[in-house]
Amino acid sequence: MNKPLKIVFMGTPEFSVHILDALIKAGHEVICVYCQPPRPAGRGHKLQPSPVQIRAEELKIPVRTPLSLKKDAAARADFAALKADVAVVAAYGLILPQDVLDAPKYGCLNIHASLLPRWRGAAPIQRAILAGDTESGVCIMQMEAGLDTGPALMRGTVPITDTTTASTLHDALAAQGAELIVKTLEDIETLKPQKQPEDGVTYASMLTKDDGKIDWTQPAASIERQLRALTPWPGVWCLHNGQRLKVLEVSIEEKQGTPGEILDRHLVVACGSDALLLKKIQPQDRKPMDGISFMNGTHMNVGDVLS
Repeated sequence: MNKPLKIVFMGTPEFSVHILDALIKAGHEVICVYCQPPRPAGRGHKLQPSPVQIRAEELKIPVRTPLSLKKDAAARADFAALKADVAVVAAYGLILPQDVLDAPKYGCLNIHASLLPRWRGAAPIQRAILAGDTESGVCIMQMEAGLDTGPALMRGTVPITDTTTASTLHDALAAQGAELIVKTLEDIETLKPQKQPEDGVTYASMLTKDDGKIDWTQPAASIERQLRALTPWPGVWCLHNGQRLKVLEVSIEEKQGTPGEILDRHLVVACGSDALLLKKIQPQDRKPMDGISFMNGTHMNVGDVLS
């Protein structure tokens, strides 16, 4: 299809900005943008618009930020009145009721950052790294009422290596998602949706701060993946004298000891198997520092055990 489409774009975080820009660059007419309402942020708790809202306003595109579409009949009517060809959804964050899904000519297409049916849900990027997956990817999905259950129109893969972080995977998947949605819209009239297989379904539940708590009985490789998956948020941490100790950078050491035991003055900590050198940490209410500086500035000794 060479004809530009009238698109409603629905997204909120930085991941979605790349996709909005790609739609504009491809020559489509984005007639309205939907995103989450501004949220309090920073020390002053001032209302902060989302990255998508900021970008849409820069592009002079009308922005709507309903608290709910499911519970707001007027908002649903306003959406239908746009008479869009298609809605493109990327990490929007609100449930779309059936009358919204049905309103555009070609329905609503979701750009999901996983290889569906693996990692349906809110945090597929982080969960893929945490699980030790060797690849991730993007699915362009025809949305239906279930959670990420719709048929796929197009998909692509991205490798996950021993150095992949949530940030690098995020950027790779955002770029791939932008490329794939443009291709999908070009062929929207001829693509045949492929039903998701029933086997292999997993769910990527929303992250909480507790996901970052270190369990020293786990293998060092698992904790290292936890760090790559959960930095910058919610971060990876343990407790020292009741205070939170944030771990920012590690390397795996072939050493053994009681899980949580400090093995030397460089702050090598034993895990369930192998150990981790805590190369950079951040004590609560203090600036980041290296492990040696932390050991020298506290009353900790080799043989002490971190909780």
